[in-house]
Amino acid sequence: MNNKNKFDLHYFLSDSSFENWAKGLNKNDITYWNNWLKNHPEHVVTAENAKDIIIGVKFDQKYPSNDKVNEALSNVLPKINLDIEKKTNKKKKGTLNSTFLTAAAAVILVLITWTSYSYLTDNTNTTHKTNFGEIIDLKLPDGTSVVLNGNSKIWYDNENPRLIHLKGEAYFKVKPIPSTNAKFWVITEDLKVEVLGTQFHVNTRKQKTNVVLDEGSIHLELNNGEITKMIPGEIVSFSNESKKLTHKKVDIETPYALWRGGTYAFNEIPLKEVMFNLETTYGLEVEYEFEHLKEIPISGGIPNQNLKICIAAIEKATNTRIINKENTLRIQENPIIN
Repeated sequence: MNNKNKFDLHYFLSDSSFENWAKGLNKNDITYWNNWLKNHPEHVVTAENAKDIIIGVKFDQKYPSNDKVNEALSNVLPKINLDIEKKTNKKKKGTLNSTFLTAAAAVILVLITWTSYSYLTDNTNTTHKTNFGEIIDLKLPDGTSVVLNGNSKIWYDNENPRLIHLKGEAYFKVKPIPSTNAKFWVITEDLKVEVLGTQFHVNTRKQKTNVVLDEGSIHLELNNGEITKMIPGEIVSFSNESKKLTHKKVDIETPYALWRGGTYAFNEIPLKEVMFNLETTYGLEVEYEFEHLKEIPISGGIPNQNLKICIAAIEKATNTRIINKENTLRIQENPIIN
């Protein structure tokens, strides 16, 4: 992308994969950013400044105590009840007073916070499902962390929260349980991932399952009965339909899970691959005016949590025009000559 101002200090500080590089936490992220900085020496100074900030400054998140929350509720709830009683007795029409409106707004805000994605649980199962264009961080009952990408779903039996079913895309950081060596499983339509404690990424898009191992060791049990072992820094793909199994090393051209920081990171990736991410994440369809547009290469970072900004960034990176009409993105050549 010809946008030098994009790679400012805020860009690096807001990217979770860059933070992993700065802290030396993730081998694949370290490899990616070392290569990226080697190819973009003009941003080394800014990146090093961002690294110093990440390593040298820590922020503590402080939340109100339960006593504070209970105190606030005890103050507002009687006012709500009194206001409702007055309105009921007098049967007045018109707007509610400011106290009730303020309380109602607070209740609505809480509801919005809790329902920004679908969360269903009963005595038997629990399901987490994201909307289009949404990324959420989850903490499972066993302490495992999950980052769930847009248009994705995980579900599990409440009695066995370490046996996860996945449809879509997610990144897992499994919490090990050394005392019992309890295993952790992720099940897709193509295979089962068997884990003790590690970090990995699973993607079930394109009628196949891709698994990328960042740290630790995992076994894959394919639906055809075959078992294969993965090593860190490797990506394995398997389709139950085609029965095709591939192993390859992750490198800078395989940015797989770099959506986690709110940005897609690409290195000479064809436009058709970039647009596939938008199709699955936002539930869109993509059409091309000409076939050659599919092969336009894209490098750099593109924000992925605001569709309009994402489209504008892709237009600028490819010198194309993208028309969004009725959930279909029509990609055309840009008649304007830069």
